[in-house]
Amino acid sequence: MSAQPKDIRVDDRHPDVEDTLDVVRRGLAAKPKKLPSRLFYDERGSALFEAICEQPEYYLTRTEIAIMRDHAGDIAKVLGPDVRLVEYGSGSGIKTRMLLEHLETPAAYVPVEISRSALMESVAELATRFPDVPMQPVCADFTQPLRLPVAMRPQRRTVIYFPGSTIGNFETKEAIRILRQMRAEMSDGGGILVGVDLKKDPAVIEAAYNDAAGVTRDFTLNMLVRLNKEVGADFDVAAFRHRARYNALAGRIETDLVSTTRQDVHVGGETFAFREDEAMHVEYSCKYSLEDFAQMAAKAGLSVAEVWMDDEHRFSVQYLVRATPVS
Repeated sequence: MSAQPKDIRVDDRHPDVEDTLDVVRRGLAAKPKKLPSRLFYDERGSALFEAICEQPEYYLTRTEIAIMRDHAGDIAKVLGPDVRLVEYGSGSGIKTRMLLEHLETPAAYVPVEISRSALMESVAELATRFPDVPMQPVCADFTQPLRLPVAMRPQRRTVIYFPGSTIGNFETKEAIRILRQMRAEMSDGGGILVGVDLKKDPAVIEAAYNDAAGVTRDFTLNMLVRLNKEVGADFDVAAFRHRARYNALAGRIETDLVSTTRQDVHVGGETFAFREDEAMHVEYSCKYSLEDFAQMAAKAGLSVAEVWMDDEHRFSVQYLVRATPVS
């Protein structure tokens, strides 16, 4: 029997207002200033991100969906029967639906999502489509170690599903830490199914983060709207602009909020000065070659078992397993 949205479990380590306030104050005091990309995702932020995925310049989502459409059956065979599927950052669940349609007798689906509204909407839709799949949603920050719910029926293995190239939002050191966390949570015999964006023409990459309709701009600026509402900050949203540029040397998009004037921002009783044209970093979006990603996975004790790509090699879905120890 599938869980309904009212059964969502809230991890007691889910960030609260005081946690967010502390993160913001520390980020604004840093040199250079920086805020974590998880602060994008309130209800409006999640809706704006879904809109980004529909923009013509944003190749990532449609390419990954095409890979899943073409290869979900093969992926399901590799994962095998009786899988407990744990998804980090479940979002709308479109790609998950394609995978669940092919999995043989999945033991459970455990979506982990920081946005409660997005989690409720996704689980409601999936529970209707897959009434025989036990669903155990968890509202939590997946970047922190998780206490996964006890499986409702025996599973053969746990597979962590991390679609959407979200792994690229972390610097290498942090990405390795998260992969190690996944490695621990998947337990013996498990695996990680991860979306990985690949290096390509920089103009194509930059366009994806600077869509003509300005949806990505609105998404980035919404972080400030959220902080004004939730922690009592007084960001003048109109006095900041979105900037996303590809750093070819580092192999990543670097997204900043840039102050268009000299100004002070007040948060939690403290004052933070911005210079004119001062940039506050809010997100990385790393791009990899297949070799780059395999080397990073190896540092987390993982090896790449399978890779599925589109014909143009713009994007990949990769299956990672525990690396075999060298004897």
